[in-house]
Amino acid sequence: MSESAQNKELLPEGIVQLFHKEFADAYNEIGRFNLAVFGKTGSGKSTLINAVFGQTVAPTGIGRPVTKGLNYYLHSNGFLGVFDSEGFETGTSGDSILAGLERIVQTKNSEPIDQRIHAVWYLVRWSDRRFENAQADFIRALRAMGLPVIIVMTQVPAQHIDGEFVIHPDAIEFAHYIESLNIPTQVNGTVYLTNALADPFLQSIVFGLVELVGATHQVIPEAVANALTAAQQVDVRRKKEAAAAVIKQAALVSGGIGAVPIPIADAALLVPNQVAMIARITAIYGLPQSRSRALSIAGAAILTGGATQAGRYAVTQLLRFIPGGQIAGSAISATVAASLTRAIGIAWSRVCEYALTLSPSDQSAFLKERVKDQFLTYLGKNR
Repeated sequence: MSESAQNKELLPEGIVQLFHKEFADAYNEIGRFNLAVFGKTGSGKSTLINAVFGQTVAPTGIGRPVTKGLNYYLHSNGFLGVFDSEGFETGTSGDSILAGLERIVQTKNSEPIDQRIHAVWYLVRWSDRRFENAQADFIRALRAMGLPVIIVMTQVPAQHIDGEFVIHPDAIEFAHYIESLNIPTQVNGTVYLTNALADPFLQSIVFGLVELVGATHQVIPEAVANALTAAQQVDVRRKKEAAAAVIKQAALVSGGIGAVPIPIADAALLVPNQVAMIARITAIYGLPQSRSRALSIAGAAILTGGATQAGRYAVTQLLRFIPGGQIAGSAISATVAASLTRAIGIAWSRVCEYALTLSPSDQSAFLKERVKDQFLTYLGKNR
C-alpha cells in the first residue's frame, strides 16, 4: 500500500476504530490485580481501600458473594478486584471464611493468573492495642495457603511537629510487639503503619500509603504489577515510570518509521503508533474506564488528519532544536519522528496526571472542554 493510500485511511473514522482496538488491547495487557482484605469490624478496610485506589469499591463495584462471609468486588477501573469480609471477626466466622477461602485458592490456582488472589492485607486498628492469638493463627492459615500477607496497622495518629514527622509512640510500640511474634508474613513480619484519612481535630495526617503499595509490589507476581500500578492512585511515581517505558518503546517504533525520511505532510504515518501509545498511557493512569475512554478518544482526535494540529505544531517546534532540522525541514527523519512521539507521550502523561487530581465532576468538564488546550500547552513546554 502506498503512503498516500495509508494517509487516506487515517481519516477520523479510521482513527476512532484504531483507538477502540488499541484501548481494548491496552486494558487487556494490563490485566487485573486481586487483593483480599481482612480485619475486625472498625479496622478501616473501606477507608484504606478507597484512599489507595481512589474510589469506593464496594458500593460502586460489581459485587458477588464467593463464599460465606466473603464478597468479591470489581473496581470500576477494571484493574482491581477486592475480596472483602464485611463484619469479619476471628473465631467461628473466621474459621468459616478460611475454609471457603482455601477452596477458592485451590480452584483459582488452576485458572489464569488474573483470577487468583495476589496479596492479602490484614488490618489491625492501632487503638485496639491488643493482638489476639486467633488473629495470629488466622494469618498463619493464610500463609499456609500460599497467600502473601502484609499486616497493616490502620488509623495511626501522626503529625508534623516542629518540622519533624512524628507517629504516636503507642502505635510504634504496638507494631514492635506484633513484629516480635515472628508471624510468617511475606515481608518478614513487618507491620506497615498507615493513616488513610486526615483528622483536622487531632491534626493527624495521611501517611504510609505509598509504602504499603511498595510493599505490595514486592510480594505480587510480576504479571500483575502493571495492574496494581494502574489501580493504585497514591504513588504517581510508579505511573510515571510505567508511562516512560511505553513512551520509550513508541519512540523507537516511530524512529523506525522515520528511518526513511517522510514528508511532513505524511506525518499521519506516525499516528497509529502514537494512538497506541496514548491508549496505553491512559490505561496506566487508571481512571475509570468510561473516563479513560473519553480521555483517549480526545487524544486520538487531536492526532487525526495527519497530526494536523498537534503533529504539525510539534514538528515545527522540534525542528528548531534538532541538528539539521532547519535544513531538512521538509522531511521527518528518524530523530524527528522519535522526538515528536516522545514529546507527545510526555505531554499526554501530564494530561493524565492532571486528570487524576480532579474530582469526578471536574474530570467530566475537563474531558469535554479542555483536553486539547491542556495537551498543546504541555506539548509546547516539552518541545
